Amino acid sequence: MYRCYGKRILDLVLALCALVFALPLVFVIWLLVRKNLGSPALFCQLRPGLNARPFMLFKFKTMRDAFDAGGEPLPDAQRLTEFGGFLRSTSLDELPELLNVIRGDMSLVGPRPLLMRYLPRYNAQQARRHEVKPGLTGWAQINGRNAVSWDEKFALDVWYVENLSLWLDVKIMFLTLWQIVGRKGINQPGHATMPEFMGNNTQRKE
Repeated sequence: MYRCYGKRILDLVLALCALVFALPLVFVIWLLVRKNLGSPALFCQLRPGLNARPFMLFKFKTMRDAFDAGGEPLPDAQRLTEFGGFLRSTSLDELPELLNVIRGDMSLVGPRPLLMRYLPRYNAQQARRHEVKPGLTGWAQINGRNAVSWDEKFALDVWYVENLSLWLDVKIMFLTLWQIVGRKGINQPGHATMPEFMGNNTQRKE
């Protein structure tokens, strides 16, 4: 019952309340992003959702627009500013995703939405993370966030899919707040962001 109906009701009520409460903060961050990183302030990208159906993800931009001589974006470490790093470490960059929750693209709790190009790289077990809607936070986020390996992250995502419940979602939301305060597991050691998932346990930097 909760998986089919209760989770969506909880998402809608909490996301609407959170967005109304956070509107002044969202406006201030929007102004600061425009000032520090330029326009547009929002980062929009197609991501796979429930059953791998694509949707448009909304986040605040955290990297400056910088390209090499060939027109390719510079590495993340060179584009991520101190201000952008602060937004990431506090998860303030993800506030616009409340709109995705209200629209029904995402849930408050679920596996994080990754990149479309990862879809053919998953094995059958890893692909099960798309049996539920992606979330603002998830079981993997409170058990290491980006400090764990891809294999560990996907195992945690699948565990959540198999054990989804109201109690588990409430637990994850409370532990997420605690983790944000402690700013734990923001990056993989030695990387500005999470290394790209290449499949077959082979990874490279984005």
